[in-house]
Amino acid sequence: WNIGRNAWLSAGLPEHVPAVTIDRQCGSSQQAVTFASYGIKAGEQDLVIACGVEAMSTVPLNSSGDPGLGFGYPFGGQGWADRFGDQEIHQFRGGDLIAEKWGIGHEEMFDLALRSHGNAARAQDEGRFDREIIEVGGVGRDEGVRRDSTKEKMAGLAPIRPGGLHNAALASQIADGAAAVLLASERAVERYGLTPLARVHTTTVVGADPVLILTGPIPATGRALERSGLTPDRIDLFECNEAFAAVVLAWAKEIGADLTRVNVNGGAMALGHPLGASGARLMTTLVHELVRSGGRYGLQTMCEGGGLANATVIERV
Repeated sequence: WNIGRNAWLSAGLPEHVPAVTIDRQCGSSQQAVTFASYGIKAGEQDLVIACGVEAMSTVPLNSSGDPGLGFGYPFGGQGWADRFGDQEIHQFRGGDLIAEKWGIGHEEMFDLALRSHGNAARAQDEGRFDREIIEVGGVGRDEGVRRDSTKEKMAGLAPIRPGGLHNAALASQIADGAAAVLLASERAVERYGLTPLARVHTTTVVGADPVLILTGPIPATGRALERSGLTPDRIDLFECNEAFAAVVLAWAKEIGADLTRVNVNGGAMALGHPLGASGARLMTTLVHELVRSGGRYGLQTMCEGGGLANATVIERV
C-alpha cells in the first residue's frame, strides 16, 4: 500500500509523477528530505515533495508485532539472541535507561516538559504556526498543548512501565498528522519563479545502540556538525524530537546545545509525534522559524527505531 502514491493520486495530481514510501520509523519523512536532496544534487530530479503521514489513533501500539497476527517477535531470532540476549527491547525501557545513564532526574524532565508546552502555547498565540498549517477537517491547530499543566499534575501520572522514570507527560503524545516539504533544484527555482527559503546544507544518518534505541541523535549530530564544519554555537536553532524527555536532555548535555535554542516552538511532548510525519513537520517549523527570527543555520535530529538517527543541517537563504 504505497501511501505516497495513493495520497498523490487522491489529491487529483498527475498520474505520470512517481512516488515511493519510505520506512525509517520516526525519521521516515526526514529521510525523505535527505533522499530528495540526493536526487536534486545528482541532477536526476528538479522538484520533489518530501512528506510523511501517520494516523496513530487507528493503529494500536505494537500491533505489527502482535503474536496473534502471526508476524512473530522481531527480536526473537537466534542471531539477535546470540548478540543481545533475551533482554527487553523497547523504547520505553530505552528512555529510562538513558535517564539513568546520564543522571537525569524527574525535576529536570518535568522542567523540559513544561517548557515544551509553554513554548507551543506561545507559538500558537503569536501565530507562528499560521503560515505552516493547512486546516483539515475543521482542525487548524495542534490539540495536545496543555496550557494549565503543572509539575504537580505531571508528577501525579503513573509511570509508562512499572517502576519506570517516564510517564505520559514526559513522552511524545500519540497523534495523527501529515507534513510536506517542497525541494527544488536551482534550475527549477529559475524556471518556475520560486522563492527559496532555505537549502539543505548537510545530511547524515547513523546507527547506535539498539538496546538504548534512542541515543542516535548524539552521534548523528556530532557527525553532521563535523561534516558541515560548524560548531554548536553557530547553530541558531535546533529541533530535537521529544520522543522522551531524557532523550533531549542527554543529547543536549553531550552536544553542548543551549536549550534556549532547542524546540523553541514546542516539541513532541506538547505537539505530538505522528511518527511518519514528524520529520517533515520539524523541518517545516525549523525553516519558518529561521525565516521569522533571522537565523542562518538550523539543525534537526531525531531518534528512530532500531537505534538509528538522522541529522540535517539547513541554511536560510
